[in-house]
Amino acid sequence: MTAFTVALVLVVAAAGLLQWRRPAWYWLTFGVTLAALRVLVRYASVMDACGLTVPPSRWRLALARVTNRPMPDSRPPRILRFRPTRTGLVLRLGLRPGQDAFDVAAASDRLRHSFSMYGVTSREVRSGVVEVRMTGYDVLKRVQMPTKLDMRPMLVPVALREDGSVHYRDYRAVPHALTLGATESGKSVYQRNLVAGLAPMNVALVGIDCKQGVELFPLARRFSALADNPDTAAELLDALVSRMEAVYQLIRAEQRITADVADAEIAADIWDLPEHLRPVPVVVLVDEVAELALSTKKNDPRRDRIIKALVRLAQLGRAAGIYLEICGQRFGSELGDGITMLRAQLTGRTAHRVNDEASAKMAFGDISTDAVLAAIQIPAELRGVAVAGDSTGGWHRIRAPHTSLRQAVNTCNRHAHLVPDLPELAPFRPELPGASEAPVPLSETIPATV
Repeated sequence: MTAFTVALVLVVAAAGLLQWRRPAWYWLTFGVTLAALRVLVRYASVMDACGLTVPPSRWRLALARVTNRPMPDSRPPRILRFRPTRTGLVLRLGLRPGQDAFDVAAASDRLRHSFSMYGVTSREVRSGVVEVRMTGYDVLKRVQMPTKLDMRPMLVPVALREDGSVHYRDYRAVPHALTLGATESGKSVYQRNLVAGLAPMNVALVGIDCKQGVELFPLARRFSALADNPDTAAELLDALVSRMEAVYQLIRAEQRITADVADAEIAADIWDLPEHLRPVPVVVLVDEVAELALSTKKNDPRRDRIIKALVRLAQLGRAAGIYLEICGQRFGSELGDGITMLRAQLTGRTAHRVNDEASAKMAFGDISTDAVLAAIQIPAELRGVAVAGDSTGGWHRIRAPHTSLRQAVNTCNRHAHLVPDLPELAPFRPELPGASEAPVPLSETIPATV
């Protein structure tokens, strides 16, 4: 056996081992080159087989007849851009006359098989241009967030999408969101990633955790207010409504609508105000909405008070910089009057594994039937996998990187000095154990000043 043969066998063995144990490493070393060659060589024939070509134009046919040349072949979409990424390939295609972006989306599964890729998704960039993203391996099996992330204010990188791109929670674009998921579906990990991403930002965190605070109180050092029972939650929500009304008065006083002020400088929300006048934005996290909405009484004044406050915050809170992040296992009309009105105001929707189709319809029934089917097909062994969508009808499979409670606590402790001083929320500031009291393992290991 020659040295070349031995080296070739070793390279093939190494490639097979990497593909089995470290698919990301295999893709970066061998897979991206092989996949790029496979796509470029097969492109025309695959597009023809998938029905993504158009007949040659009449003038080309006439020119071929006049010059006695062979008839031209059908034309596939033009490749405008071809870019390898850390998880796959990105093709930007220019559609031919008569083609539609839906044609490419409908052929995604056939393209996946033809190009031997793990997944293929497409989206319309603009009229006549479609971006096709191909993934070379299962990026959701072992989530690894990229090192370069967009870190603009109120933009939180919270998960990885199945096409390899980062899924951001953009509060300025989608102010309010609903997160559903059954027990042990990964909903708590998603919430920890959200809190850990918000902790370094100039934002006030408000938590309502009626499960006696077991989810949010370990993170208390970074929270401006916390409630662990419905009575306190009702008072806290009333305080937030009062803050919202005060912020609206500030915006109205600073709108600057005189004739010499440019239209773009007229204030309509807190982000239009000068930085020295801008109130701190507030993110309200409700861990289990059913504990707030359910009641043993038919007409419960406390329950109606809570739902009314949440609806007002959802309808009016965006301009005042108050954003809702509501989590629960179910969010249906059985929770009582006003709950569907609240759900209609929650633009962002994320559903982890659910136990029945009705729960998935609570999240996506008014958005996309395809998203409903995707949500009910999440297997139980893939904790953390979810379907994220919004009111536009678009949706993605996502998975948040695993963040333990200890990691989230450490992040909140490191940024405890960023907790803003809000007089309206001062009565609800969580009480932290002092030095003379018994230590609390989840919050005392790392001091708040670290």
